[in-house]
Amino acid sequence: MAKNTKYIFVTGGVLSSLGKGLASAAIGMLLESRGLTVTIQKLDPYINVDPGTMNPFQHGEVFVTDDGAETDLDLGHYERFTHAKLGKNNNFTTGKIYDQVITKERKGEYLGGTVQVIPHITDEIKQSIRLVSDDADVVIVEIGGTIGDIESLPFLEAIRQFKADAGASNVIYIHLTLVPYIKTACEVKTKPTQHSVKELRSIGIQPDILLCRTESYLSQEIKSKIALFCNVGADDVFTAKDVDCIYEVPLVYNKEGLGDNILKKLNIWARAPRLDEWKEMVEKLKNPRFSVNIAIVGKYVDLTESYKSLNEALTHGGISNDARVNLQYVDSTTLTQENVVQTLSKSDGVLVPGGFGSRGIEGKIIAAKYARENKVPYFGICLGMHMAVIEIARNLLNLEDAHGQEFDPYTPYPVIYLMKEWYDEQTHKIEKRDEDSDKGGTMRLGAYPCKLVPDTFAMAAYKQDEISERHRHRFEFNNEYIDQLVKAGLVISGTSPDHELVEIVELKDHPWYLGCQFHPEFKSKPGNPHPLFREFIKASLKNAKK
Repeated sequence: MAKNTKYIFVTGGVLSSLGKGLASAAIGMLLESRGLTVTIQKLDPYINVDPGTMNPFQHGEVFVTDDGAETDLDLGHYERFTHAKLGKNNNFTTGKIYDQVITKERKGEYLGGTVQVIPHITDEIKQSIRLVSDDADVVIVEIGGTIGDIESLPFLEAIRQFKADAGASNVIYIHLTLVPYIKTACEVKTKPTQHSVKELRSIGIQPDILLCRTESYLSQEIKSKIALFCNVGADDVFTAKDVDCIYEVPLVYNKEGLGDNILKKLNIWARAPRLDEWKEMVEKLKNPRFSVNIAIVGKYVDLTESYKSLNEALTHGGISNDARVNLQYVDSTTLTQENVVQTLSKSDGVLVPGGFGSRGIEGKIIAAKYARENKVPYFGICLGMHMAVIEIARNLLNLEDAHGQEFDPYTPYPVIYLMKEWYDEQTHKIEKRDEDSDKGGTMRLGAYPCKLVPDTFAMAAYKQDEISERHRHRFEFNNEYIDQLVKAGLVISGTSPDHELVEIVELKDHPWYLGCQFHPEFKSKPGNPHPLFREFIKASLKNAKK
């Protein structure tokens, strides 16, 4: 455990989706604004080892870190709000914890003792927290789930013990709860918060700070009432007010004095917060001069959490172009050649995001064709790049049955295929895979280098010869078709340094048409929009003004 490292444990009560992830990220941002170094960790109670194979409808987006970890989407919030560099040790699940304990038991590391939740599981949880402690002044740990869930109990017991291990002056507990406004009674109700805190205290954790999610700022009278019944000081109850955009959350917390309270409780001396740039960014986001319409053609459009980083990256691209980005979600399973013009004609740009499986594929290919033929800016990410390549092979090369092996293993023209063997820049060894490999073990995951070609959309965006981007995919561009596709007008504008892997493709004679094998949305921040999203929105704005 790092000397003098401070710990903040964030829990949530009453119901899910209150915003613990955003609260943790916003707290991290406030502490960074005072000159402190911060890291943030998510402890998830579900039994999956990681969210990599979970349905996006159930869990939302899978966020990928530089080191190739498939993590909870809240890590995306952490990275967008702070400068913390996160990795595999910043997200642990029940499944991951139990897997490590069982592996140790099988190796005999417990010397034949009876392995139990306490102390073995709780010790493993505490050790996972210590793994991220060395380089940070403050470690923020978000506990997934809701107080009262049986799955969360080992994590709550572990953080209860952690205070004794690290020292009472080095640990605080922040509890996010709900204070609903009942319209018929014209008043806010504190009882859900009281019950939630009572549940938390029953397992031995007394919260130091309460964040009360509500529609409007709480009066001092309500705060005092909550404080009285929850055994905290009146100055320890803060309004977590609903906001128009998520980047306002740190500003609301700062206005409430949360940062000062945290520093006081942890006995930290730090400078006043520097928030001017953040405030300017929020003002620009809320009051843009221009507006642009972007169609997202995917199959998870019923749950926007499935594209969380993507949606935010588009917003960031809007900030850099002084534009409001209006998102039109198009279900690719319903898109046909007959309705594509009617569906997409009001969109200034078309984006096809990543995904897996064959459902809705033809609709995405139709969207790529529409954008190509009508000179509408097109951005294909991962699977979206595959769709563009398949569409061009079918309609410009007249390879009617061209497809990706993921969707048609027997296609005579596999322009997208499963690469059986390649040199992995992450592991620095030859990796092999086939159709029978484990789903979670066959993907190219994490950060890989890419060399850019001059005089391309990619080079104009990045303005540098080599970049590094995060990947999460199983199938690759088939180099056997490079010559034919290039003759048809495709531009290979980015490849791996050894030129074996195609990373970016573009089209000549088009305002802006680009597909990338990686996921640029994972590295975009509100104050530093990703170059490709910035340029895609810029091109879409030009299209809107025609």
